[in-house]
Amino acid sequence: MFAAPPLIETEVFAELPPSLRVSDRKSKWVEFRKKGQPVDKPETIHSYLEGPAFDRAGNLYCVDIPYARIFRIAPQGMFSVIAEYEGEPNSLKIHKDGRMFVADRMHGIMLLDPDSGKVTPLVEEAAGERFKGINDFVFGKNGDLYFTDQGNSSMNDPSGRVFRLRADGELELILDKVPGPNGIALNPAETLLYVNVTRMNNVWRIPLLPEGGIMQLGAKIGVFIQLSGSLSGPDGLAVDAEGNLAICHSGLGTVWLFSKLGEPLHRIKSCRGIRTTNLAYGGPGFNTLYITESESGTILKAAMPFPGHLLYSHR
Repeated sequence: MFAAPPLIETEVFAELPPSLRVSDRKSKWVEFRKKGQPVDKPETIHSYLEGPAFDRAGNLYCVDIPYARIFRIAPQGMFSVIAEYEGEPNSLKIHKDGRMFVADRMHGIMLLDPDSGKVTPLVEEAAGERFKGINDFVFGKNGDLYFTDQGNSSMNDPSGRVFRLRADGELELILDKVPGPNGIALNPAETLLYVNVTRMNNVWRIPLLPEGGIMQLGAKIGVFIQLSGSLSGPDGLAVDAEGNLAICHSGLGTVWLFSKLGEPLHRIKSCRGIRTTNLAYGGPGFNTLYITESESGTILKAAMPFPGHLLYSHR
């Protein structure tokens, strides 16, 4: 439908050092993903980086899903462990007041104290039941938190959900029956909520009411972008100041930049592996895109044509 968009090259910003690569620890997350692997080709998972987020000092934080570690990466690229606990952290976002929120697949929404490394539960269930497995989230300008509850939902089990946790603590179900909701983002005006639906290999567009919810009738939720290819599907999602969408296409080693009309503008291609899972804008003027390439344990970076939209943490 469209010509191939121009390429933007990436380079390695930081790489997990050998001292932090795990080789001898058990992990339920790892064991689950080893099922079905050929006996003569055992899978070794030393880490799986996800959920990058910047603080106001320019430090980059990310999670390590299988071994429940939270890393701080200094502007010079050095890794340090700031927390390690029993769980499966999937993503991390920073509140305007400095609090760090962790989306944990096992436990729900957690709070992280970056100084002590203490991780405590904030929201563990909805309507008296545990979440399926929280994946990613985004703050609105009023402090409301939108998040995806993916679990193992897929095309044959379209039971994924999208929630809003209001700033006053009220939890609201926004959307259900989603086959694999993953990355999530708001457009700059916060009139639209975008959700990457991994198992359908597409991106959904959800119109929002002025107060941030959706209409129960006539909401006109639909597919915004239909992707093709990859061994997985769209994962992380970010929006720039122009309202363009940067979409991590995990399993294809690519981040796509689409206009707010859905036109392909650029392909940002991984210089390492194909598991481009999540991303965040940062650097001077927020003109650099930082991407987790999870299989190699690296953070890639790419110079972008437009700055990223300022998140709640920097307002």
